[in-house]
Amino acid sequence: MKSHEFASLLCSRLCHDLLSPVGALNNGIELLADEHDPEMRARCLDLLAESARASANKLKFFRLAFGAAGGFADEVDSREARAAIEGLFGGDGRIQLGWMVDEPTMSKAALKVLLNIVLIAGDSLVRGGSLDIGAEKHEAGLDIVVRAEGPRIVLDPELKKVLIGETGEDEVAPRAAAAWLVHSLVEEGQGQLQVSDEQENLLLVGASLPA
Repeated sequence: MKSHEFASLLCSRLCHDLLSPVGALNNGIELLADEHDPEMRARCLDLLAESARASANKLKFFRLAFGAAGGFADEVDSREARAAIEGLFGGDGRIQLGWMVDEPTMSKAALKVLLNIVLIAGDSLVRGGSLDIGAEKHEAGLDIVVRAEGPRIVLDPELKKVLIGETGEDEVAPRAAAAWLVHSLVEEGQGQLQVSDEQENLLLVGASLPA
């Protein structure tokens, strides 16, 4: 896939994900302008603050997951990834997060693989649940495992096909941008990617990246 085609996929994905919180900001501002009751104005301000936080959290996550991470060296502090994940999925209590990453730093490529797998797994928890993230370095490289468990797991079949390389470059839809990035980075690093067979309440995605 050419770089401009992938950039187009990413832009479509980002616009889709940011439309809701940014739209809520716009609606809140319009309501605030017309509202004179102090209690309702306070409620509008709360909604505006909530939408602003959601927008900022999404942008922070997307910057690390999709961007060049130009403000960081070749190795990125793992705490940056944890903060981004907690901001995106841990705010409303719908998803319980487990962090099992002892490594203090990761390469930018490994960090993108981890974050995008987390994004895919987190989105699959349509009724909430738990999201456990693990990563461990060894002599041969780095192993990443993300485990999603909940009352109902829905992984788009298209995303799974893209992850494991069963979809052609010209067939990737914007919603599969994260899956394509994971597949491409793992392939470029001569690593391996595994996705568990479909189960009602459990999803496992693992990646092994050689040193």
